[in-house]
Amino acid sequence: MKIILRTTPSQESQIILDVLQQAVAKTLERKRRLGHFYFIWRDEKPVMIGEDAPKPSEKDS
Repeated sequence: MKIILRTTPSQESQIILDVLQQAVAKTLERKRRLGHFYFIWRDEKPVMIGEDAPKPSEKDS
């Protein structure tokens, strides 16, 4: 099997990436407007974002 390392994605891969990024952005914006919390990855840990996000307990820290 020959593995090819590309520095840029193929045109098809770039289209797929763009669509996925648009879907995530749209979903996060919808959650923000509805006041729902969501998770993102920050400093190598999942973080809850939003006004209604549960507060972490002392034992979770």
